[in-house]
Order: sequence, then structure tokens, then C-alpha cells
Amino acid sequence: MSETFFDYDLPQHLIAQFPCAERDQCRLLVVDRRRREFCHCRFHQLPLFLQKHDCLVLNDTRVVAARLFGRRKRTGGRWEGLFVRLHHDGLWEMMCQSRGRLRPGEVIVVDPGQLELTLQEKMPDGHWLVQPSQTEDPFGVLERFGHIPLPPYIRRGKAEEKDREDYQTVFAQKAGAVAAPTAGLHFTPGLLEKLQQQGVDRVFVTLHVGPGTFQPVLTEDFRQHVMHHEWGALSEETARRLNECRRLGGRIVAVGTTCVRVLESAARAGEVAPWEGDTDLYIYPPYQFRAVDALITNFHLPKSTLLLLVGAFCGPDLLRLAYEEAIAREYRFYSYGDAMLIV
Repeated sequence: MSETFFDYDLPQHLIAQFPCAERDQCRLLVVDRRRREFCHCRFHQLPLFLQKHDCLVLNDTRVVAARLFGRRKRTGGRWEGLFVRLHHDGLWEMMCQSRGRLRPGEVIVVDPGQLELTLQEKMPDGHWLVQPSQTEDPFGVLERFGHIPLPPYIRRGKAEEKDREDYQTVFAQKAGAVAAPTAGLHFTPGLLEKLQQQGVDRVFVTLHVGPGTFQPVLTEDFRQHVMHHEWGALSEETARRLNECRRLGGRIVAVGTTCVRVLESAARAGEVAPWEGDTDLYIYPPYQFRAVDALITNFHLPKSTLLLLVGAFCGPDLLRLAYEEAIAREYRFYSYGDAMLIV
């Protein structure tokens, strides 16, 4: 199998820096796997391609204001950190950047008199365990002092106030992600209502998207890449409805690669079953999908695990043709960009 399908050249001007003014007005490239055909339309036309008894699977994770800026109390040097996850002992796992070597016991001042962070221990992967001076709800603390963690290809990661709303799905509920499940950004309450009236069911799973989602594949053989862990959950009621969808002849439509990882983690034994925990499931061609019949996804970075997953779903050759088509027609790429529906 050629490995060139997951690398490509993208003109810089096609990297979306802002979302569409209306979420569901972005472009939608529909890819028919059986016919190997493309259809160009808008996201609000999604109901044309779904039918009664289909079931949308949406990720209800909520992006936290995970990026913090501060100064080292000892030297006054600048410091930047990214909250990764909360540990059971109340410590924060963080990625930290600063000039000079950081040391255990060092204090970072985020807001004088309000929030300080004490570095406890450096982990094997380079992350730090950090003790915050405020021990209340960590996500509430981050909301007060943090910034939305835009990826670096969007305005060099410099978030604006409007990104607090734009970089969040309209159905976000459970705080914990440091990146948005971007395929879900295109939905509006009105579009979801229209699909429901059409008889399309919808269920929610959770996958707290971590910084590893942006980690490129650096190994010469992509099969040797070590996949990152992310925490996810799929409830007993959701499993029941998804299996009922299949029994009624409907399709399970995953909204985003994050939902694919949850669904396939929950269906390793065959049918979808209740599931909760960390997943390091790494999907690349060839792969036998057990729980996904159709996929809504954005256009992903070259040499990314997300692109490999999409290539496994639609086939490497068809994926390459779809991306060539999207670039030729100047679709907008990445987190704030346009979408694909693969059926």
C-alpha cells in the first residue's frame, strides 16, 4: 500500500482562520464510497443524505480554557502552560514552556494574589504534575484565568473572546477537552431539530480530546507510531439505541473521528456495548469497522492519525482523490474549515 495518501501539500490560504458566520453554511463534500463519486453542497443540506432510522453520534465534550500564561516567581521569566487533564489527587497534568530549566517546587504566578501553580513532579513524557493554589472546581478556575487553546495554525494560537463560543459545539456539556471535536462545530439547534423531525435519531458519547490529537506521525512506517490516550465513555442507553438503529436498517453516523474512536473502542467484541475508560485505539488502513456506517469529518492535517483513520474508512485512494478535489475547489481546511460526509 502506498503511504503517500496521508501526505499532501496545502496552499496556506486554504487554512481557515475563522469559522463561517453561520455554522451550517460551510461547504460539504459528500463522498460516495460505493460509486466513488463526489457531490458539492452546503452543510445545512445534510438532511438530504440521511434517512429515517439513521442515528447521529455526537461528542458532548466541552473545551476548557486550558491555556495559561504566567511568570516564574523565582526569576520573573515568562511561562506558558496547557492543562491536559485532572488527576484523582487534585493535581493538574500540564504541558509547560519557559526559557531555562523548570524545577520541582518552583512556583508559577498566573495572577498575583489569585492563582499560583507549584510544580510538583516532571513525568516521563515531559508533562508536569502541578498543584494549583485554588482547589475549587478546576474547570471553573481555568474559565476565570485561562484562554481557549486554539491550535497553532489558527492565528498562531492567539484566541479572541469570540472563540470561547466559536470553538465549542452547540451541544457541548462535559468539560475536559483541550481541542474541539471539530466536525460537530457545523451543527445548529435548527439543523438538529430538522433531522429529528425527519426521523434521524441522535445520541451522545464523550471523548475528551487531548493535545495528542495534533501530534504528527513521525515514524518512517506509520504503523509504528505510538498512539496517545484519551478518556471516553458510552452509556448503556446509548449502546441500546445504536444497536436498535442497526436492527431497524439505519446507519450509525459518526460525527468526527473522536466519535469513531469511542464507537470502535466500545464495539471490539462485535455489537456496541457500554464502555468507559482511556482508549489508545489506533485506526489506519486496513481496518474492519464494526460500529460506523457513515462519517462526518473535517479536512485534517497531513501525516496525522486523524487522516489515517479517515483513509481507513473510505480507502486510501479515494481519500487522496477527495482531498485533491477539495483543494482544487478551494475548500477551507482544518478546525474552522469545511466538512466531508462519507457514506
